[in-house]
Amino acid sequence: MRHPKHVLFAGEKPFPILPAVDHYAGSEKLMKKALQLQQELGPIFDITCDCEDGAHAGAEREHAEMAAALILSDDNRYHRVGARIHDVTHAHWRQDLEILVGIAGRRLPFITLPKPCSAADVQTQIAALREIEQRCGIAQPIPVHVLIETHGALREVWQIAALPGVESLDFGLMDFVSGHHGAIPGSAMKSPGQFDHPLVARAKCEISAAALACGVVPSHNVTTELKDIDTIRNDALRARREFGYLRMWSIHPNQIQPIVEAMRPDFSEVQAASEILIAAQDKDWGPIQHAGKLHDRASYRYYWELLDRAHVTGMELPDAAKQRFFA
Repeated sequence: MRHPKHVLFAGEKPFPILPAVDHYAGSEKLMKKALQLQQELGPIFDITCDCEDGAHAGAEREHAEMAAALILSDDNRYHRVGARIHDVTHAHWRQDLEILVGIAGRRLPFITLPKPCSAADVQTQIAALREIEQRCGIAQPIPVHVLIETHGALREVWQIAALPGVESLDFGLMDFVSGHHGAIPGSAMKSPGQFDHPLVARAKCEISAAALACGVVPSHNVTTELKDIDTIRNDALRARREFGYLRMWSIHPNQIQPIVEAMRPDFSEVQAASEILIAAQDKDWGPIQHAGKLHDRASYRYYWELLDRAHVTGMELPDAAKQRFFA
């Protein structure tokens, strides 16, 4: 029986299915703590080793080498630990790439690029990444996640989303608000202002629309709430339901589980997706009827992505679906 990955996206780029949380860790202690938590919960969240804000001035090389060693270590059981490098104006961004790719390139699921001011900035760093990959003998290009947090990046967000190799667009709320020189109040860095202020809401919509139209995952900014689980969950729910974000940053272990829960598909749809895809596979992906409605490859694609997303968020799937599609 043919797998939906091989049938439904023949000849075109499938939409990336990424874990619902991108958890940031800046120090060696926090990186190791995140790796331990990932081993306990499973690969329902990614870890990003922060070589930008996490690195002390003058210790950039040592920090990148430490992060690369952790990515290469046996503790990285699920191969879902990426890294954020310095921005294109910083003296050490090429060194970051040289170290990370040179040491751990075959284990890197993504590299995050911060603070571009244009699509050209992103192209510059991607070109350097590809050159280093080739020099290191890495055949599979490492996906790139791009932070949209400047006026220029937002202005060219559609061009950025369309660049080859871009897998995720991430909204950098704090830098974006700061870049407005007080025209946007500080209250827009947290809820409810981050969802209600028109300039911030516009940016979120534009990023999400560009990402989804170009086959890229939109990733929502952090929530500043660290302890109130209901607030964290509600922020993630609003990001998902009102703005179309499929992934969200985390900066504290308390935030991971409520964000994952908020990003999960509706269970009733997961059950229907399992039934539809099993029946379709039995018909070798020809049209079927389910609950009195016709389904074909157009709807199969929707239900396959939904089921795949449910799987990466750790939802319990029907046994038949697990055996057929995820064994």
